Amino acid sequence: MSYDLSKIEEEVKAGTAKLLDVREQDEWDAGHLKNAELLQLSLIQNGEIPESLDKSLKTYLHCRSGQRVHMAAPLLTQEGFSEVIPLSEGFDSLVEEGYEEA
Repeated sequence: MSYDLSKIEEEVKAGTAKLLDVREQDEWDAGHLKNAELLQLSLIQNGEIPESLDKSLKTYLHCRSGQRVHMAAPLLTQEGFSEVIPLSEGFDSLVEEGYEEA
């Protein structure tokens, strides 16, 4: 399923949603999306979720190819996140579609 990237960007900028990058630190360091936050899948799998994350916000997930988001989504839901939306588009596709890099 594809989402309107401009809508996602607007929600994130307005503070009504967040965009989590579930790739690993080296991937993040090589390039990441503007206004995204890093929360590696490996940390999610270990239950290491920062208490500072607002679980009540709509949470969009992205990764490199759209696979890890589908592993992370149910784990975050189990941790109490209210609305988790995995984006099937990977990092490169999101950039190609116009999502701004940091």
